[in-house]
Amino acid sequence: MPDQSPISSVNDFVVRFANVNGSGSASANELFARSILRHGVPVSPRNIFPSNIQGLPTWYEVRVTEAGHLGARGGGVDMMVAMNPQTWDKDVASIEPGGYLFYDSTKPMPTSKFRGDINVIGVPLTAITNSTYTDPRQRQLFKNIIYLGALCALLDMDAKLVEQLIGEQYKGKEKLLSSNVHALHLGRDWALQNLKCPIGLRVKKADKVGDRIFMEGNSAAALGAVYGGATVCAWYPITPSSSVAEAFTSHCKKLRHDPKTGKAKYAIVQGEDELASIGIVIGASWNGARAFTATSGPGISLMTEFIGLSYFAEIPGVIMNIQRAGPSTGMPTRTQQCDIIACAYASHGDTKHVLLFPEDPAEAFEFAGHSFDLAERLQTMIFLMLDLDIGMNHRLCRPLKWDENQQYDRGKVMTAEMLDEPGRDFGRYLDVDGDGIPYRTYPGTHPTKGSFFTRGTSRDRYARYSEEGAVYADNMQRLVRKFETAQDMVPRPLQANAAKPTKYGVLYFGSTSPAMDEAIGLLEARGHLLDRMRIRAFPFHSSVASFIADHDFVYVVEQNRDGQLRQLIVNENGIDPVRLVPILHYDGTPITARFIAKAIGDHQDRLKVTPLRKAVS
Repeated sequence: MPDQSPISSVNDFVVRFANVNGSGSASANELFARSILRHGVPVSPRNIFPSNIQGLPTWYEVRVTEAGHLGARGGGVDMMVAMNPQTWDKDVASIEPGGYLFYDSTKPMPTSKFRGDINVIGVPLTAITNSTYTDPRQRQLFKNIIYLGALCALLDMDAKLVEQLIGEQYKGKEKLLSSNVHALHLGRDWALQNLKCPIGLRVKKADKVGDRIFMEGNSAAALGAVYGGATVCAWYPITPSSSVAEAFTSHCKKLRHDPKTGKAKYAIVQGEDELASIGIVIGASWNGARAFTATSGPGISLMTEFIGLSYFAEIPGVIMNIQRAGPSTGMPTRTQQCDIIACAYASHGDTKHVLLFPEDPAEAFEFAGHSFDLAERLQTMIFLMLDLDIGMNHRLCRPLKWDENQQYDRGKVMTAEMLDEPGRDFGRYLDVDGDGIPYRTYPGTHPTKGSFFTRGTSRDRYARYSEEGAVYADNMQRLVRKFETAQDMVPRPLQANAAKPTKYGVLYFGSTSPAMDEAIGLLEARGHLLDRMRIRAFPFHSSVASFIADHDFVYVVEQNRDGQLRQLIVNENGIDPVRLVPILHYDGTPITARFIAKAIGDHQDRLKVTPLRKAVS
């Protein structure tokens, strides 16, 4: 008997699977998460994997949460499915007291390998597979389904719902379908006959998922590119962004072929490197196509000179940056929000770029679609700033909105008819409306009018080469006006106030959102009230500065070491940095509500401490 009472919880616990990368466990683990969703119970899964192909440890964590918390919980896990001998000691140590250790008991383990305060559940998985299958690959793959079957019994899950999912996955492949269902029941039947089922952790049917969908941010962003009218994708493989281009390819095959001729109405080019990819994007966009690339931090570093060309020559384009831990190669399969400064001011010289910060796959879809309109309206490069946590993990989100009748906004484009209007003065960099945005023409618009030379060197309002200081300054100042115009075009921040007036606020963005939402409740339980604002874009709307001005202290929560969003706010708004308190998380794992609540709560507690000399006086 364990020294600690077993954890008992219904629809509120964390299960972590410890596997070997390349063992085929990923599909079984995802099937586990989807099965719980079928019970009407929200889940928040996260895949923690190495940057090699196979052999190293990988983990898959599933947070089961009827309350709907979609951020990582933090702390230990309630059940560990320990399938990797390499990480056994670390995995066992991560179990909460009173938690459960599920392992393959085919080979006896010394008692020193266990803990006295956890509940040990042994299932002879290897023995079961070896007595049933002869093919080595089948033994490995079906072992994963067998442990899924055992978990169904232990957690009191409805096996029929799991069978449904297997049926959907292997529809039309009857042999695979029946063999997977058989393996599922091998594990379930063994557990029911040999173990006390269910254990303290249970899945009970609920109705808490609603109409929400379950998808990865990268796939959503790729679908948003299709919706936004993108016809050209140029890319170079890099983790964690490669699946954006792969998903775009898949979506285009379904949605971008002429129904009559079958002809593809898109171009997807894998360049020889990141420089080639961004060059293709800029060239295609200059010709009037809607084009984008997907990359991560190292790719941004390589693309910066071309990004400067896009900014200065005012050529639209979209970069989807799926951020990972840097610098240099860093940790390719770990998440961070560490490219904010690099993208906001990408390239040498004075530049400022538009950044969009989606919080989940639904916003990744919406912002991706909107980014192409923004790129053409502003005639500049737009950065869609996702990260690995959003991009490569499945997340529950509201349904995507698809309007078949939506119209694209191509911005200020001069037509042949407009060029022929009496008195029309066309200058490629002429600000006729006072918003910093000039008119442009597509190549071949008019036989004699509207042409211009696109260059990365200084030029006047009519695109004529010039090195005169006043001409250069005039152009650079117009670019500032254009960036100011962008403030009212980009998604505005969302504000939520505390139940009572408070002197304290918090700013956050992107994938921090679910953890922040949950942390607010934890902080309120400690007696700390905060107004909060989620920033969704740069340039910052004027309401950001107003929010800061309305509070004595504002916490800035972000997932990088240097407080990059905080730096950007200070630099762009002239805010006293003392009033902005950094809350920084940068170990490569997703930020958690517990981390945020502790960091902010501890700071709040210190603010309430009365100095000794004041108390004595």
